[in-house]
Amino acid sequence: MSDPKRTTIAGKAVTITGNDIDTDRIIPARFLRCVTFDGLGEHAFEDDRKQLSEGGEQHPFDDPARAASRVLVVNANFGCGSSREHAPQALMRWNDGISAIVGESFAEIFFGNCVALGIPCVTASPEDVRTLQVAVAADAGLEVTVDLEAKQARFGDHSIAVDMPGGARGQLLSGRWDSTAELLDGKGAVSDVAKGLPYFAHWK
Repeated sequence: MSDPKRTTIAGKAVTITGNDIDTDRIIPARFLRCVTFDGLGEHAFEDDRKQLSEGGEQHPFDDPARAASRVLVVNANFGCGSSREHAPQALMRWNDGISAIVGESFAEIFFGNCVALGIPCVTASPEDVRTLQVAVAADAGLEVTVDLEAKQARFGDHSIAVDMPGGARGQLLSGRWDSTAELLDGKGAVSDVAKGLPYFAHWK
């Protein structure tokens, strides 16, 4: 089993520019009918990608040079709109998988859904995000390191300060972000309590 701790995430990066990019743009509603999340990754930003392609342009998620990206760089209020967990699920399943997101700000529920998948969403100043976006756009091979311990994002010879609410950051650093795994680990304690409750007399 891989280490659940999230201390540093490093890899190539891809940028999505613009404020208020909602979950319906990240994964269109027609794909929410799936029984599992498998296969969602190939449909991430599908409508945006199609629109740009029809206009003779290329969406960053269609750029072969960005296919191995693990870090996504965005602007303000990313992930707004509905509460669908399919949005971070799609990003996590796109190609090699987005493993960290750097942005100006995030919608609260999208942020929580990302943490539940072990994907840190860290914030930086608009100026620093723009600097990072320009650097990533100019160099498809640029490696970006998101360091949760040091609260930095490093790329090339540059480093910018990033932040994240303490509770969520602590969960990721300690590896205790997976609530299902936490529940299973505590099954013994739960069972002991349940055995003392009359309405759980047959607890196993």
